Amino acid sequence: MHKIQTVRGALCRSMVAASLGFLTAMASQADAAEAFIPRLINSSTVPSNGDENPYGVAFVPRGFPYGGKIAAGDVLVSNFNNQANAQGEGTTIIQLTPGGPLAPPGDAATFFTSKLSGLSTALGVLRAGFVIVGNVPTSDGAFDTIGQGALQVIDSHGHWLQTWTDPVFLDGPWDLAIDDDGLSAHVFVSNVLNGTVARLDVAVESGGLKLLKKTTIAIGYAHIPNTAALILGPTGLAFDEPSDTLYVASTADNAIYAIPAARERMSAVKLGNLVFADSHLRGPLALRFAPDGNLLAANGDAVNMDLLHPSEIVEFTIWGQFVREYNVDASQGGAFGLDTVPGNYAGFNYAVIDDVTNNLEVTDLPVD
Repeated sequence: MHKIQTVRGALCRSMVAASLGFLTAMASQADAAEAFIPRLINSSTVPSNGDENPYGVAFVPRGFPYGGKIAAGDVLVSNFNNQANAQGEGTTIIQLTPGGPLAPPGDAATFFTSKLSGLSTALGVLRAGFVIVGNVPTSDGAFDTIGQGALQVIDSHGHWLQTWTDPVFLDGPWDLAIDDDGLSAHVFVSNVLNGTVARLDVAVESGGLKLLKKTTIAIGYAHIPNTAALILGPTGLAFDEPSDTLYVASTADNAIYAIPAARERMSAVKLGNLVFADSHLRGPLALRFAPDGNLLAANGDAVNMDLLHPSEIVEFTIWGQFVREYNVDASQGGAFGLDTVPGNYAGFNYAVIDDVTNNLEVTDLPVD
């Protein structure tokens, strides 16, 4: 009898625990469904060496191999300035795991430390397990000492693998976009020193990437020195795979252009087709597609500055219709890098930089 009671007691306790677990899960789901505030994380981009002025932002994509320092859903940020705030002398890529701990200033986790300085907005991740980052260096933070720069390939553990240089196709790699086919990719690069956009055709190999071909696909973008921003030229790139169109944010021209047949083009078009150029643009920098199919541009405020509209992210359609804007900081020059995760994604899908505070904001936005 005692044994039967014991079994019955254990069964009751198990049923109660299961019921409590079910109710707790239901309550948690209800809380999430009824929550007012968004899922949002604000974390510092300043690592222990003091690098600042974050430029590039990139989500690690779905399908990225397991076992490295980074995983799908993580966010990488490249730093352009060093701890003395000298432009073109930053050397670190920091990483944030949105589900992990936040970083106070000076404590951002370092994924990679580069021997080349001035890590730019040219930051991207291939799902085969490689990171690509560009740089535009200076020796003293001034335009007079600006250098050509390069692209570096890094593995998932944060180890350097390759460096690509070229005086024509990689002349100040300022930003990039990747058309990722898994075993091969097209890497589109905007060159801030010669005002061009190049396409690098690459193949994935076990020890890195094989550079197959380099092609200039667009020319003619304005590129000029700038006291506050060091240099202005073609920056943000966003690739639309279905239409084979590459969109270009030309900062000094204060306009967005479209390059048709970007994957297959064998000759350069001058600028491309004008898509968007109205008063809502104020020196557009980073450029990305939102999951809803619209384009997002980060206004750097170096052109057409407006004190009433500082540091804004601007949303517009591919047909050039303005949709919405908001500011990431109350001061000028705060908006720079941004990235998104396309389509429906169970996790954080929008990341944006605030250069003024050296912070990264990662958000989970609803997608229909």
